[in-house]
Amino acid sequence: MMERTMKIAALIIGIFGSVAGFIGAVFAVFIGGLGGAFGAEGAEQVTSLGFGALIASIVALVGAALAIAKPRTSAILMGVSAIAGLIFVSFAFVLGTVLLLLATLFAFLGRNQGQSQTEQATE
Repeated sequence: MMERTMKIAALIIGIFGSVAGFIGAVFAVFIGGLGGAFGAEGAEQVTSLGFGALIASIVALVGAALAIAKPRTSAILMGVSAIAGLIFVSFAFVLGTVLLLLATLFAFLGRNQGQSQTEQATE
């Protein structure tokens, strides 16, 4: 029963983390576009890194969706996305990173449900 609760927590927190990361990535793309409009140096790089963070947040959303069915895969996807988003846009992805790492922990801790069901069926 506890594993199921962990998986549900990973799903919900992962969705929130992905949305927070998406908002941070859109913010980075907006700032890069604004800098490009005013001719700031390095604005294209900020925009392209923002798009990288958008991809990371989409991968994190896929990972969150897999939290119940495949928690180990979910933990890997959300963990990698959290680190990648943080590398891409740093400060804009901090809230998403914290939530995604927490969801990664919950998904990883909830991964043993299949084994416990098998053990219960044999008893």
